[in-house]
Amino acid sequence: MLVIRRKSGESILIGSDVEVQIIEVTPSRVKIGITAPSEVLILRKEIQLAQQENLAAARGVSVEGIRAAISRIYRSTPGLRSKNPQASPISHS
Repeated sequence: MLVIRRKSGESILIGSDVEVQIIEVTPSRVKIGITAPSEVLILRKEIQLAQQENLAAARGVSVEGIRAAISRIYRSTPGLRSKNPQASPISHS
């Protein structure tokens, strides 16, 4: 890990097309601005970790489990009940 000290208003460059500028520094926070091409994905790390956890949890769910959950929702919500109770809310595509 490269550690660089910067003051408010100063920047660092990553490659030739990504600039990270220090906008504001307080005792408990640092506000940064990032300028990068639109094809560069910029995420907060906690968002990426949550996404990975969600994907891992979803891998353990079967299509049958999803169908059963949707069926329970349809049966318990009068406005969503199908006219044909045998009709599956999920189709095979």
